[in-house]
Parts: sequence; structure tokens; C-alpha cells
Amino acid sequence: MKLLITGGAGFIGSAFVRMIVGETDHHAVNLDKLTYAGNLENLTPVENHPRYQFVHGDICDDRLVDALVAEEKPDAIVHFAAESHVDRSILSPEPVIQTNVRGTFVLLDAARRRGIGRFVHVSTDEVYGSLAAPAEATEDFPLNPSSPYSAAKAGSDLLARSYFVTYQMPVVITRASNNYGPYQFPEKLIPLMIANAFEDRPLPVYGDGMQVRDWLFVDDHCRGILAVLEQGRAGEIYNIGGNRSLPNLDVVHRVLELTGKPESLIQYVKDRPGHDRRYALSSEKLMHETGWAPAMAFEAGLARTVEWYKQNPAWVSRVRSGEYRAYYEKNYGRRELTR
Repeated sequence: MKLLITGGAGFIGSAFVRMIVGETDHHAVNLDKLTYAGNLENLTPVENHPRYQFVHGDICDDRLVDALVAEEKPDAIVHFAAESHVDRSILSPEPVIQTNVRGTFVLLDAARRRGIGRFVHVSTDEVYGSLAAPAEATEDFPLNPSSPYSAAKAGSDLLARSYFVTYQMPVVITRASNNYGPYQFPEKLIPLMIANAFEDRPLPVYGDGMQVRDWLFVDDHCRGILAVLEQGRAGEIYNIGGNRSLPNLDVVHRVLELTGKPESLIQYVKDRPGHDRRYALSSEKLMHETGWAPAMAFEAGLARTVEWYKQNPAWVSRVRSGEYRAYYEKNYGRRELTR
């Protein structure tokens, strides 16, 4: 197949592109705006491959998207592109609405007009909101988003679903738990803690640090998306989880152990507004229908991730310069310490 992959220079998108080009016979056309989190260095291993092509552009540009779909005639669209960070969506909600809702609409409408054979919309477990233990969200759970980011993703999910119901477009939706692994931009929990630890900087922990997340190694997520692309049923939703739930504070302690740094680096800060306490989902549907299962144990995946950041300080330094420094100071610099 020829795949049009949006957001393929981001963390998860680039992992998917590397997998598609390196492990399958599919062709990858990568459409990415190259915002702060988009990094073509993530694609150095495949940049000259004959089955890979990069297109610089914005998914909200309806003329560009329609022309690209018409010219490339992809067999499927795999839609990763999104403003994906909760903290940034709280500081400035408008970009998440523009990219996550309008951008998804532009792609869906171009796919509808051009008769694209499959549309995989990549979403998040955050649309389910916070769940009390021991509940796990199945695909028919009600949506209960808490942040501008998760609300925008929930809206784009519903829009994608409507194109299946109304236009019989072959849309499939995936919802994954917290991803981690090499090449992740250091604003999310694990890469931020690793990068700060190696630099002996404070590790900012929201509230009491007992927010629970399910952790999914990025390559396992990509294999799950590929399983949905190739085997998923049109109109269906598939959860993709790592089956490894941990409080954030436990993850931070494990990072400190792996980096050989003291726990005194932990700095508790005022919790962010509307911070969900616990995410949890069930991947039974995907496992039953496709045979997919997460292969990477969290302990091994975290160790691999820490080692990657240790071996790539120049990459970390480049992505943490400029705009990132201004964001970090705005989000954490004036946040009240709680201990």
C-alpha cells in the first residue's frame, strides 16, 4: 500500500514511518508541518529510502491536502498529526482546536472526495477521562474529556466516526495509552524526567505524583496501528494499551534509579488544572481480533529509553533550545512549590 501519514516527523508518527519503511513493503508519504515537536532528525534512518517521501505542509491547508491526496492517490491515510500536549493546551487552547478538529475535518473531507480506501484516526485514552479503580475503559465507554487537548481529540474522534456513519467512509479509530520510547520530545513525563536527571536539574512532579497512567512502548503502539490498518473493521474503535499501570511518582523513581541520580532532585509543584487522576483501558478487542499484544515489558522499555537519551545528548540539546526553553519557564518556572 501507499500510505499518507500525517505528523510523521513527530514522536509516534516517526516511529511508525520507520517501522513501515524498515519492516514492511508499504510506501510512506509523510505530511508534517514541522512545529516544535516535529523533527526530521527522527527520520534520518529512512530519509533516503525509495519508499519514503516527505512533504512539508499543514493539515489545515485544504488546498494543499486535497492536491496531495489527488496527486499521490494513497491507499490509506494514517492520521497522527495533532497538538498533543495537555499543558500546552491549557496555556493556549486555540492551536489544539485548529489542528485537532479542523485539521481532521480537512483530511476526512479530502479522503471522502477522493475515495480513499481506509482512514485510520489515531487518538488517545484521555478522551475517556479519569476512571476510578479498578475500571478499565472499553471502546464503548462514554467520553469524558477534561482538558482542551482531550476535548479536541474527542471532538475529532466523533467527527471521524460521523464520516463512517454518514458517508460510509472506511474510518477506523485507535485510542492509545501513554507512549514512551526513544525520540520523544522532552515535555512529556518520561523524557522530561530523563533529560532533567542527566543534567542534574529539578524533576517537577505535579501534585502528589500519584496520578496513574498505563505505559505503552512506542513500537508496540505502532504495531497495534498497523494491525488496525491491515485487519481492523471499518467504523470500529480499537484501544491500544500497554497493560502496565503505574503512578507517575513510581516512574520518576525508576528513572532516577536508572540514571543513578538522587531522589533529592524531585521537586513537587502545584498540580495543573483539571489533572485526571487515573487512565486505564482494555485492549481485549484489538488482541482478540488481530492477535496483537504489547511485547515490551515496561522495565526493559524504560531502560532502553534511558540508554537512548544517554547516548544522544546532542539530539536532546537541539530540541530543548529556543522555543522549548520559553515554554518550560512559562509552565514550570512560576509554578508554586508544594513541598
